[in-house]
Amino acid sequence: MRRLCVTTAVMAVLLSLTACGGSGQAAGPSAEKSLILATTTSTQDSGLLDELLPAFTADTGWHVKPVAVGSGQAIELGRRGEADVLLVHSPRAEEEFVAEGTAGERRLVMHNDFVLVGPADDPAGIRGVPAADAMGRIAAARAGFVSRGDESGTHAREKQLWEANGIVPSGQWYRSTGQGMGATLRVASETSAYTLTDRATYLSQKGNLALEVLNEGDTALLNIYHVIEMTKRAGDRVRPDGAKAFADWITGPRAQKMIGEFGADEPLFVPDAGKDESALGN
Repeated sequence: MRRLCVTTAVMAVLLSLTACGGSGQAAGPSAEKSLILATTTSTQDSGLLDELLPAFTADTGWHVKPVAVGSGQAIELGRRGEADVLLVHSPRAEEEFVAEGTAGERRLVMHNDFVLVGPADDPAGIRGVPAADAMGRIAAARAGFVSRGDESGTHAREKQLWEANGIVPSGQWYRSTGQGMGATLRVASETSAYTLTDRATYLSQKGNLALEVLNEGDTALLNIYHVIEMTKRAGDRVRPDGAKAFADWITGPRAQKMIGEFGADEPLFVPDAGKDESALGN
């Protein structure tokens, strides 16, 4: 039922976009320069898209219709030719997708990190231990854990951490929301449970949460974002010119500067365009 609800929500967004333009593009004078960006809820919930997209439009004339879903769903929209460009953070799934041959160039954009958050009294005792060990302690204590459960990049990383312990989480202590990061954080806060979150979304909402960062800094928690251009091989509706314009811009100097400066109290993302990805986190 959860999968059906998520799929229905995504389709509702896409149908509304199609209704505006007949082929997934906006109607009227801007239709010639309108593109669909499939991205993650973390870029929306953190407020980053609100900063970047108006600047992109001002610089290029391209208007963007963002569809914020989990990385897995964003990749699926690209696979079906229902998005022009992707901004996602699930490297393993991205590499598999690009290998299929319908996507174009995949470029490094930025990173931040995942953190494990939970109640201040930390009933599972996860402070100061490796991230995989922390997950093992949560499971052993049957402490409450709230998962996004939506095949997002965050959910994918969570599953990798469980797998490192040989754990298949189940039972009343483990809850799946099937929702984005902001909603999942709120559920974890309301139930005094642990969850895995990207740091940016947590910091943007921590004033309303009864959760603390309890586990951080492990290389297993590195959170890397890439932009992926789609091609006509994915479908006739794809705008590769718009995809390239967005990818060029977000990896260019103005966007990279904006990314590095985003965040009121501390930067929420680190700009990485042009860097050696293998050196990140070192």
